[in-house]
Amino acid sequence: MKKEVTLLLLFIFSIGCYGQQKVEDIYRKIVDPTNTEVLVVAHRGDWRYAPENSLAAIAHSIEQGADVVELDVQKTKDGKLILMHDATLDRTTTGTGRVCDWILDSIKTLFLRNGAALRTKHRVPTLEEALMLVKGKVMVNLDKAYPIFDEIYPLLKKTGTVRQIVMKGGNTVEEIKQKLGKYLNEILYMPVIQIDATDGIRKIKEFEEALKPVAFELVFASDTCKAPKVAREMLKGKSRIWYNTLWDTLAGGYDDDKSLEDPDAGYGFLIDQLGATMIQTDRTAFLLEYLKSRGLHP
Repeated sequence: MKKEVTLLLLFIFSIGCYGQQKVEDIYRKIVDPTNTEVLVVAHRGDWRYAPENSLAAIAHSIEQGADVVELDVQKTKDGKLILMHDATLDRTTTGTGRVCDWILDSIKTLFLRNGAALRTKHRVPTLEEALMLVKGKVMVNLDKAYPIFDEIYPLLKKTGTVRQIVMKGGNTVEEIKQKLGKYLNEILYMPVIQIDATDGIRKIKEFEEALKPVAFELVFASDTCKAPKVAREMLKGKSRIWYNTLWDTLAGGYDDDKSLEDPDAGYGFLIDQLGATMIQTDRTAFLLEYLKSRGLHP
């Protein structure tokens, strides 16, 4: 464990100055809707290289060139914030039971499991450890963080990472103003819109008028849905469009699996036909290679 942390700290310091410039460049691209580069979001870090939400998975995503890493936050019994997708420890660690029933010191004795459920050498990181790792290097989408953002914000201030944070959610305009309103001048907020719902287009209009988000995440289950092309025209020159390609019903079947067979038919369709300029993937290296081959990512 000590060796792992030491190596990660060396990684942090080795690219410190360059990293700060890098994250500023990524930020400018995200907030510029006329920028034509397609930004890559690594889902739970590169979990095929190391366990999901681990420091090693995050570091590898940065090394590969991801623009954003998506991380999940849970709170322990003693009020500490850790990286964990599930509310329970069973799937991703050698422990069992609910995260909220364990104190941090006990969780730190556990080992993380990889995608094949095998025990690894990696430990559960705290949110603060993760923030120190990403500082100045990559933008961060914090998932499952909405209900406890008031508790997360002091850590962002402490680590100097407020400007790197992306929050998303399916809440209404009024709910967002009430819960995150005081933070919206410091963090980026992106609405998640079920675009194949009957009120999907209306919700986009409401957010455009009230908050002018830098990006929207659009979700649709079937490629028979016409709304994504309508949304593309509505948002052109105004906001980026984010699609998740983790599984088929998030992006009308144009997911990672389809893209592994034919990237033009998967990622390419989302980019060329639906205006995607941000893609969250479980295949970071593959997506980056495709985008670079088309001159869509440096």
